[in-house]
Amino acid sequence: MLRGYLAGLLSGTVVSGLALGAISLLSEVPGARAPEATAVEVPAGSEFDQSREDGQAQLPRLQQTPTPDDVPQVTAPAPDDLSSLEGADTTSTTAPQTGEADVAGLSAPDAPEGGSGIAVDSDSPVLPNPQANAPQAPGDEEDLSISTEPAQPVQPEPTEETAAFPQDDETTERAPDAQSQTTPSDPQPQTTPSEPEPELAQDQDAETETENDIAEVPQTPEPAQDDPEPSGTIGDLAQGVTTNRLPTAGDTGQEAAVVETPGLAEAEGADAEPSEDTRPPIAKFAAEFENPDDKPLMSIILIDDGSSPIGPEALADFPYPLSFAVDAAMPNAADRAARYRAAGLEVLAMTNLPENAAPVDAEVSMETYLAAVPEAVAVFEGTGTGLQSSRAASEQLAPILLSSGHGLVMFPNGLNTAQKLIAREGVPSATVFRDFDAKNQSASAIRRFLDQAAFRAAQEEQGVIMVGRLRPETISALLLWGLQDRAASVALAPVSAVLTAE
Repeated sequence: MLRGYLAGLLSGTVVSGLALGAISLLSEVPGARAPEATAVEVPAGSEFDQSREDGQAQLPRLQQTPTPDDVPQVTAPAPDDLSSLEGADTTSTTAPQTGEADVAGLSAPDAPEGGSGIAVDSDSPVLPNPQANAPQAPGDEEDLSISTEPAQPVQPEPTEETAAFPQDDETTERAPDAQSQTTPSDPQPQTTPSEPEPELAQDQDAETETENDIAEVPQTPEPAQDDPEPSGTIGDLAQGVTTNRLPTAGDTGQEAAVVETPGLAEAEGADAEPSEDTRPPIAKFAAEFENPDDKPLMSIILIDDGSSPIGPEALADFPYPLSFAVDAAMPNAADRAARYRAAGLEVLAMTNLPENAAPVDAEVSMETYLAAVPEAVAVFEGTGTGLQSSRAASEQLAPILLSSGHGLVMFPNGLNTAQKLIAREGVPSATVFRDFDAKNQSASAIRRFLDQAAFRAAQEEQGVIMVGRLRPETISALLLWGLQDRAASVALAPVSAVLTAE
C-alpha cells in the first residue's frame, strides 16, 4: 500500500512540472512590448507642458585674486645706532671712596693709676657705676669659667680716712657696686684714700636720707645702671627712657634702696651678702638637661592661663622635660611660677603689649611682667595682642632683654622680621613651629602634629618648639606619644636648651 502511495505522488509531481513548463513557453515575456504613452491632464494655466529653450550653461565667475603689485610693501626698520647720543656726556661716574673705620677711639681706656685729681662740685652725687657685660650664651659645663666666690676689692692702706666717701655712723653703708661681683679675671678698681671728697660724701648722706623717706624695701642692693648706647641694627628708640631699669643677671628682681633703721646694722652684724650666681636668668633658672647622643632638639611649652585644673605638682614626675608659660598678668603669677620652679620645671613669662604700643610702653610693660615672674628663663609671646603689633615696640625688646638676660619665644609672623632682628642683636630667641591644640584638637591629631615636629627637628640646626595648653587631652596625648618610636628620634629638652643651642 505504501509503495503505491509513493508511486502516485511521484508521478503527480512530474506531470505538474511538465504542465507548468509548457504554459511558460506559450505565454509572452513581461516587458517585451514598449509602454504605451497616454495623455496626462494638467490644470489650465500651469504651463506644465511648455518646452524650455536650451542655452549654453554659464559658469560662475571666479573671485578676483590680488596681484603682487597690490600687496603693501613693508620696509625694514633702520638699525639702532648711537647717533642720537653724539655730544652727550657718557663718562661713567667714579665709585665713591670709603675710608676705613676709625676704631681707635673705641678701644678701652687704660685704668688710671692713683687719684684723678679732679674735685667734684655738683648738687647731686655721681657714683661710679660701670656698665655690666651683655649676657652670653652658656657653653658646655666643662668650659664654664664662673667663680662661685666673688672677688673682693683691694683693701687700701689704713689712714685717717678709710674710704673715698666717708659716712656718718647713723647711715648704713651701701652694698658693693657691680665691680665687686665680677670674676677674678676682671680688673679691680683701686681706691685712693689720700684724696677724700667731703662735699660728695655730704651729698651722698643727703641722698640716703631722702631714699629712706621714700620707701622701705628688703636690703638687697641693686647697682644703678647707666643708659646703654644703641647697639647694632636695633637701638634705644624710646626718647628719655632708661632701658636698664629691669633686673640684670644676678639680681633678685626688686629695686634696691638703702634703708636707715636704727640698730639694724648692729643687729645683723654685717651688710647683705652679694649674690654669688651672676649668670643671666636663661642660664641661672634653666632646668638640667643632657644630650649625650647629640640628637635633634625638640621642646614643648604648655600655656598656663590659670584655668586648668592640673597643678604643677602633678607634672613634676613627667617622663620628659616640659616648659610652662605662666600668664604674667594673673594676680597669682608669682605663686604659680614658684610652684613650677619648686618642681624643677622651667618657667616663661607670657606677655602681651598694647595695640600700637610705643617703645616706652614696652619698657614699662616688660618691667612689670618680668617682676611678676622673677625666675623666668625667657619671655613668651602671648596669644592676645602679642608682641608684634607695633614694630617700634618689638624692636625695643632687644635692648630690654639684653639688659635683663632673658630669652624670647615668638609666634611666626610673615617673614619673622622682628624675631630675626632681635636675634641679630644677641638675644637668644626662636619662633614656635606649631601650636598643636589651639582648636581643641583630639589626642590622635596632637600625636600626628608631634610626629611632624620630630621629623622637622632633624632638619633644623637649633631644633623646634611646640606649644600646647594644660588640658587633660593634651597631657594624655603627650604621655602616649612619648612611648612611640618617633619620640625616641629626638632629644626632648627644656626651652632654654633650644634657645641657647648653637
